[in-house]
Amino acid sequence: MSFTVLATDAHSSARSGELKLPHGTVQTPIFMPVGTQGTVKTLHPSELDLLGAQIILGNTYHLWLRPGHELIRDLGGLHGFSTWKKPMLTDSGGFQVWSLAKLRKITEEGVRFQSHLDGSKMLLTPEVSMEIQAALGSDIAMLFDECPPYPCDEAYAAKSLALTTRWARRCKNWVEENSPQSGTGRQNHFGIVQGSIYADLREQSARELVEIGFDGYAVGGVSVGEPEHEMFRAIDNAVPFLPKDKPRYAMGLGTPPQILEMIARGVDMFDCVMPTRIARHGMAFTLDGPINIKNLIHAKDPRPLCESAHPHVADFSRAYLRHLFRAGEILGLRLLSFHNLHFYLRLVAGAREAITAGNFLEFKDSFIQRYTRSLST
Repeated sequence: MSFTVLATDAHSSARSGELKLPHGTVQTPIFMPVGTQGTVKTLHPSELDLLGAQIILGNTYHLWLRPGHELIRDLGGLHGFSTWKKPMLTDSGGFQVWSLAKLRKITEEGVRFQSHLDGSKMLLTPEVSMEIQAALGSDIAMLFDECPPYPCDEAYAAKSLALTTRWARRCKNWVEENSPQSGTGRQNHFGIVQGSIYADLREQSARELVEIGFDGYAVGGVSVGEPEHEMFRAIDNAVPFLPKDKPRYAMGLGTPPQILEMIARGVDMFDCVMPTRIARHGMAFTLDGPINIKNLIHAKDPRPLCESAHPHVADFSRAYLRHLFRAGEILGLRLLSFHNLHFYLRLVAGAREAITAGNFLEFKDSFIQRYTRSLST
């Protein structure tokens, strides 16, 4: 992997770059659609190509439990299994154990838990997480970490961070002993900064991970229930201590304004289930804020969802889309999922263009002002 910063913003920490991975090149800042079960919900891989997706995310925890990483490995890895040919990132499974598993117990060894599918007893360790992700064959594998809950006291956050750092070293040791350390097809590995809302712990985590040395770095433990200002502080307290020549990834967030604010803070990569999740409930992103297509106000509306809608969706009126949801037609879920992902991908593309042109802050402020105008009335 190589990462090159192509342009920087003179008035913020925003930057645009190029990330070369085994399955292709990614332009940053970038949003990664989430394909939890090896698929971005409701969408065909060709549609992901059509909307301009450059890299998608798969989930280690879910794919380990079903259908199993060995089966996926034997059927061509996650790329071959899902027929997605472009870059792919897999998370470590740590967040899903934290949020989904039953009766979990965290020890030095790893996390013992009961599967949310059938209650079977499982053990996920740093080494097992790396083994699963190696079998999946993703371009980027995330290190196994503990995601502390919000709120938590500083003593718990410090203990959790120390465990995450020890696990990071074990992850790297496993990789060095079991995976190629060079070559164009080498899997890349990102460390995850933890530390909850505590500035000194965020700095400590970032410095320790950089000392161990990874291909890129993520900020984890954000968007777990904390207020928005704490989310921004977590980024502010981590990014300055991460290498400028490595990609930075804010995990599991956020709304369109939040993403622009994170880009201004020097973040390069994002993922979030929000675009497809709320699409399945009839919510669509527009330049004037999100709308609920199921509302009566759209019953006779001939307009498209958004003036910037992709041609794949633009021919359908709001009235027709409302009809699809009221009739329970799957096409409605598909069209809104496509539209919302296109909205996010167009947003980060606009950010890249603005950084290159030298007017990113103007782009950010103009977008947020229009987007939030209806939300504040």
